[in-house]
Amino acid sequence: MKKIKLVSLSIISFLSLSCNAQVKSDDIPIKDEVKNYTLETVVADIVVPWGMTWLPDGSMLVTEKSGVLYHVKNGTKTEIKNVPKVYARGQGGLLDIALHPDYAKNGWIYMTFASDEGEGTGGHTKLIRAKLLDGALTQIESLYKATPNTTKGQHFGSRILFDDDGYLYFSIGERGEHFVNPQDITRDGGKIYRLNDDGSIPKDNPFVGQTGAKEAIYTYGNRNPQGMAKNPVTGAIWEHEHGPQGGDEINIIKKGINYGWPVVTYGIDYDGTTISKENEKPGIQKPIYYWLPSIAPSGMTFVTSDKYPDWKGHLLVGSLKFQYLELLKLKGNEVIGRQKIATGIGRVRNVAQGPDGYIYMGVEGKGIIKIIPN
Repeated sequence: MKKIKLVSLSIISFLSLSCNAQVKSDDIPIKDEVKNYTLETVVADIVVPWGMTWLPDGSMLVTEKSGVLYHVKNGTKTEIKNVPKVYARGQGGLLDIALHPDYAKNGWIYMTFASDEGEGTGGHTKLIRAKLLDGALTQIESLYKATPNTTKGQHFGSRILFDDDGYLYFSIGERGEHFVNPQDITRDGGKIYRLNDDGSIPKDNPFVGQTGAKEAIYTYGNRNPQGMAKNPVTGAIWEHEHGPQGGDEINIIKKGINYGWPVVTYGIDYDGTTISKENEKPGIQKPIYYWLPSIAPSGMTFVTSDKYPDWKGHLLVGSLKFQYLELLKLKGNEVIGRQKIATGIGRVRNVAQGPDGYIYMGVEGKGIIKIIPN
């Protein structure tokens, strides 16, 4: 019994030392929150509210990871019918949702989810578009399905975003195959993809015409991107992705760029072992900011609303691990300050600014919560 206790204590001490050893020199210290707001529950009892978007009438569509799509209006949620079957395993399920920029005219809604369609056992991330009619999805079109399926339960991604030119970006994590997928452009996973709105591949995508390449790929070497936002000043696409133990990153997405995973990382593996000794390398894009230790980021939005004068022009990122919303103060493309918001609120799965100018958080086990300035 004494030997078992000693071994257990040794393991705990090792893991503790590994975590504590993750110190980022000259990091920007995070400030405690300034409670100049109140929190209001918009809709409750959504277990994992992954994605959210707003219809023209101000009501919301909210995805729940288990496979339910809710229409939320006046605090009441109604389940949308005819949602495709999802492969609900581990981190997989019904993921992000976005409206076409010209939704008022064409009615297209885009969603990503884990699907068991196609080759292999298990599932992989799929992108569809559909229309909403009489409380049900109609005209469902499959736009992209990653292959091959796998029973691994991690790193499906996924976020969806349109840029100023109408191109559709979406992310897929490396599905737990970090030494196989992210650096190989002939394989899905560990990538940001770019499509035309109908699912066709833009002719100027970086790997069009390369033998064996997945031509929808726009960037590679991404681990598990769960946040994307368009910079309102520059129009550039920003994304953040989970590191392993340490090394969560914020990147600006550029055509054909390698973001390094797992060749370059600031993190270590969960058992404390080294994944890579390299923090930077020629030909690999450095992040504009990284977290050490990890905050487990999910969801991201730029604040443009006058309702939050101290936050306007800056970036909000949800933390699953530390259960707060993090405000990153920006100077151009540089992070110059950090502050906690909604400390202890719960696992913040998503954050978005609504058309009414208010900030909304999707919090696991709670639902959608609105931040109202005092």
